[in-house]
Amino acid sequence: MKPTLPLLLAIALAAPMGAFAADAHDHGKAAPHKLELNAGKKWSTDDALRQGMTTIHASVSQTLPAAHSGKAKASDYDAFGQTVSAQIAYIVENCKLDPKADAQLHTIVADMSEGMEIAQGKQGDKKRASGVVKVAQAVNAYGKYFDHAGWKAIQMPH
Repeated sequence: MKPTLPLLLAIALAAPMGAFAADAHDHGKAAPHKLELNAGKKWSTDDALRQGMTTIHASVSQTLPAAHSGKAKASDYDAFGQTVSAQIAYIVENCKLDPKADAQLHTIVADMSEGMEIAQGKQGDKKRASGVVKVAQAVNAYGKYFDHAGWKAIQMPH
């Protein structure tokens, strides 16, 4: 990823995510950045991105059912948040994408970061499950816009 992304993510993780997502990704426009395909095709990925996203996918798949059923404990959400945070850091440090693909990934990373913070209880304990859902939605967006062989969308609760 671009060298500026680690700095942006460090700032983002220290600041409220809603403000970061709006300020850093709208580039002066009122509407948030919209994910797009690469001329009708999915964006290329690299090994670091695929590895990090596979781990995040597994964590979401494990945590989402308990969160949806109301059976997830604070420790489950904390562990989920730590896993997502560590994998985002790994992706930021090791992922090397084309600048246009990187710009698309920024939106997904911002959504995952926001969901991670909500899951960790930074918006109140009652909203923690919605943070897991937000990360799941970002993970599914990744699969829709990035080429990751064998990727399966996470089934969202009804």
